[in-house]
Amino acid sequence: MKMMGENVVEYERKVEEEEEREREMVAAHRSPQQQMKLAVVGYALTSKKTKSFLQPKLVGLARNKGILFVAIDQSRPLSDQGPFDIVLHKLSGSKWSRILEEYRQTHPHVAVLDPPDAIEQIYNRQYMLEDVTDLNLSDGYGKVGVPRQLVIEKDPSSISDAVDKAGLSLPLVAKPLFAKSHELSLAYDKVSLQKLKPPLVLQEFINHGGVLFKVFIVGEAVKVVRRFSLPDVSKRELSNNAGVFHFPRVSCVAASAEEADLDPSIGELPPRPLLERLARELRRRLGLRLFNLDIIREHGTKDHYYVIDINYFPGYGKMPEYEHIFTDFLLSLMKQK
Repeated sequence: MKMMGENVVEYERKVEEEEEREREMVAAHRSPQQQMKLAVVGYALTSKKTKSFLQPKLVGLARNKGILFVAIDQSRPLSDQGPFDIVLHKLSGSKWSRILEEYRQTHPHVAVLDPPDAIEQIYNRQYMLEDVTDLNLSDGYGKVGVPRQLVIEKDPSSISDAVDKAGLSLPLVAKPLFAKSHELSLAYDKVSLQKLKPPLVLQEFINHGGVLFKVFIVGEAVKVVRRFSLPDVSKRELSNNAGVFHFPRVSCVAASAEEADLDPSIGELPPRPLLERLARELRRRLGLRLFNLDIIREHGTKDHYYVIDINYFPGYGKMPEYEHIFTDFLLSLMKQK
């Protein structure tokens, strides 16, 4: 046991030495004026998120721009660490939310990305898309809405009657009520609805050519990429199929559609002005700066779009040029201080 304890102490010492070397390396290559503007970003992420987001290219580019990423030790009081200019996080739980909220109150000069209460709102799919509905965006570039949906909190035997009462049309997409899980199911008939496990949200499935648009938002920056999605369901397929089909997540159905030879009516990206207006309005309404929108275009229309999901701090590592976009965003926060 003593040897194990010594190994832990030795490991922690090496980590501290490495972080100190990074600080010295950054300082050595910068003028006195630049050294004063060194941005220290404390991060609290899961190990999986740390690996996917803090890739070597991002860390290296950040270092060259005077940005230092420092891991937050969750076993120590947050106020005893740093000092931080920015806190970047994606952890869940009421305890962490309380810690972060208290830290925000006592450190108003620190940019916290993002406020826990704003994040919690989009984790609940009952409220996730409310701001999109309230926005009712429609202009010369297109119309943006949300699919009709129904919240089922319990009793799967009552789902069929609830669907009839709400006037929803099959097939229906079933998603967990709380967006910590990206799993979804596609239900083709009413009898099979009772096989679903509440609490959940049922959304009308809208044919969209099997392509969705992932709109990444980083502060004021907007980047959109194509992804393959669930295929369209014809009336014949609907009448000839029954049951519930499960998918781990829409984006796992197939890979990137960026290089695919798609019909322009399906693959054409939504108009840039429409996306920028939508992102700007939702940043303000949601109170978030790091999120993405899953958007589909109704098949057979040119400009009728639906937001089907909103995700906080999504997989930016899959976004083209994310290293430059993210470091520029962090630097812009420093300029606002």
